[in-house]
Amino acid sequence: MADEFRLTSSAIDHEGRLPRKFTGDGQGALKNISPPLEWYNVPKGTKSLALVVQDIDAPDPLYGTLVPFTHWVVVNIPPSLKSILEGFSGKDEESGAEFVGIKEGNNDFKVPGWCTTRLASHGHRFEFKLYALDDTVHLENKATKEKLLGAIKGHVLGEAVLIAVN
Repeated sequence: MADEFRLTSSAIDHEGRLPRKFTGDGQGALKNISPPLEWYNVPKGTKSLALVVQDIDAPDPLYGTLVPFTHWVVVNIPPSLKSILEGFSGKDEESGAEFVGIKEGNNDFKVPGWCTTRLASHGHRFEFKLYALDDTVHLENKATKEKLLGAIKGHVLGEAVLIAVN
């Protein structure tokens, strides 16, 4: 268990809650800030990491069934990085040399970066899934979760999952 590929966040409290400032429920400038993430024990042979964050309890507006709603897609994270700082989303070009090459894909709002909405109800689970890959991801500018998942088939060395509740 100690050597397990793990994903954590210092922002998520001991009850597993994602603070409001990381959602559309925050106030003013303190909303829709991407949360900090840290990872440990990246599998040997990893050439890049990719992240997908989804609300896995989002209701489909047409049918009322639950459908995952993507809030963030990040590709080509160097395996030498051990974390992404709070507020990273939207600032990748100015974050330093170690962040060169990281790309944020489009979420289900059809815009790049971290973005959530005001949620009609609380208790939604946000799934943060970090993929360790044996290659870099080659997608055009508008990478989406679907394109990413298609591109990484057969290239996943490991997955680390973190669940937070709003």
